[in-house]
Amino acid sequence: MPAPAVRDMDANKTQSGSRPPRRRVNAPWADPLFAFATRAAAFLVLSLLVGIIISLIIGAWPSIKEFGLGFLASTDWDPVQDRYGGLVMIYGTLATSLIALIIAVPVSFGIALFLTELSPGWLKRPLGIAIELLAAVPSIVYGMWGLLVFGPILAQYVQQPLQKAFHGVPVLSSLVSGPPVGLGLLSAGIILAIMIIPFIASVMRDVFEVTPPMLKESAYGLGSTTWEVV
Repeated sequence: MPAPAVRDMDANKTQSGSRPPRRRVNAPWADPLFAFATRAAAFLVLSLLVGIIISLIIGAWPSIKEFGLGFLASTDWDPVQDRYGGLVMIYGTLATSLIALIIAVPVSFGIALFLTELSPGWLKRPLGIAIELLAAVPSIVYGMWGLLVFGPILAQYVQQPLQKAFHGVPVLSSLVSGPPVGLGLLSAGIILAIMIIPFIASVMRDVFEVTPPMLKESAYGLGSTTWEVV
């Protein structure tokens, strides 16, 4: 070996220090312990779900024992005769959820698409942070805002005209039925849509961001426009 090369190696040893590399300690129990911890965390989530279901069944068992499963299909609500049914509440829950999804999914898709593909760089981060902050707002805040602010506006400018327009229509009339105070299936569905839009938009944005750039570049290479790529 040439002398300069030997001197370079000696210099490197001197710079790096004379301490030998640390010996790796083998712990045969580490991997099984880690696997057990991760498996326990996964089963913890399942056990919580099972616990919630069991607690619901235990809490509802007196009602099931008294009224049977017909409680789910009955519209009666007569405390005097001790006759109750849950179909009205179930229908209201499903109707408001459907209205919220019909409104929230397209709006959330547009927000996520704008943030990932069309938004300028200076606006993308502030708008994304604002959406995440809206997702952190408690649901009670949305409910009180809808009751005290959005409800009266909806009653005056939306509910009354729709009651006249949908009078006699089987399904649509029930959405705006009742006294014009802004409380009904339509207002509840709109408020619920406003509440879930930040969550859906955040999930859609994450999905769009993990799209492989090669697919977009291939589409642009074929002469596609931005809308066609989207």
